[in-house]
Amino acid sequence: MNELRSLAEAAGYKVVNSTEQIRRPHPQFQIGRGKAEELAKMVFDLDAEKVIFGNELKPVQSYNIAKLTGVEVIDRLQLILEIFVRRASTMEAKLQIEMARLQYELAHAKEKVRLAKMGEQPGFQGLGRYEVDVYYDAVQRQVNSIRSKLKRIRKTRGLHRLHRRKLGFSSISLAGYTNSGKSTLFNSLTEEKVPVDAGMFTTLSTTTRAFDLFNFKILLTDTVGFIDRLPIPLIEAFRSTLEETIFSDLILLVVDTSEDQSEIKRKIFCCLDTIQEIGVAGISIITALNKIDLISDEDLEQKIEDLKGFSPNPVPISALYRTNLDLIKEEISHHLKEASLSLL
Repeated sequence: MNELRSLAEAAGYKVVNSTEQIRRPHPQFQIGRGKAEELAKMVFDLDAEKVIFGNELKPVQSYNIAKLTGVEVIDRLQLILEIFVRRASTMEAKLQIEMARLQYELAHAKEKVRLAKMGEQPGFQGLGRYEVDVYYDAVQRQVNSIRSKLKRIRKTRGLHRLHRRKLGFSSISLAGYTNSGKSTLFNSLTEEKVPVDAGMFTTLSTTTRAFDLFNFKILLTDTVGFIDRLPIPLIEAFRSTLEETIFSDLILLVVDTSEDQSEIKRKIFCCLDTIQEIGVAGISIITALNKIDLISDEDLEQKIEDLKGFSPNPVPISALYRTNLDLIKEEISHHLKEASLSLL
């Protein structure tokens, strides 16, 4: 629930209240009927303008809750898409986000058209004039067009990667949960100034820069952050961006150690699962235990001990204050040498 609140705030919303229910999903409302009526009263009393669900909603569930509450209802995937739309700055990121949005539309096209014809509700206006096939074909044409554009971008990226390989550059990819400090570490290592803030998903496109590693030039790539239950359409849409991780020589997994131990483990597992899901195999991982400036030495020692077996090759750092950067550079150098020897 705390993460959902943070996502809502990152999308620009002011959260006025929250509620939870543990039960089997209700086919009509996702939550139970009584809880849905309680939600409708809460919306009315607080003059809320939107309802956000943390779990995935079927179109009929969104429609029914919108009808009951009188406001638009979205789920977690739609919320993340809104954040991405707000934060996208490059043409590639914008195309990827639009691709994910359209794929979501395709998956729900038939049901949304049927519901829209039943009567307008918040979030369902403007579809009634479409026949299902016409609407579906229109969206499919848009998807095909974007897919062609992304394919060209992917080809260009592949050529750049091949060129770097021919020049003999080793490459490292930053990975980690959103808001773990990846971009701060990127800036500290490369002396760059990519955007950094406390919000989620600041980075939505790849940035690659060289940095000096004991008189050798190494390429470091910053990529989009992970999140628990990252929707499949988003993984698919950002595959060309995440592909940089697949072809890297080493992965720096950045972890926020200022959080509770259970949260740290949850996010490490999420990142490792996502790395595996995008097809990464046989690449060494160094875990950068970041934000040690926010915890005591005793707390850090305890967390390092508890994380044994969970975090591959842990190195405690503070990317913001450049603490232990030489230590992590030594670890990077060691692993890159091992990787080079394994290829001989």
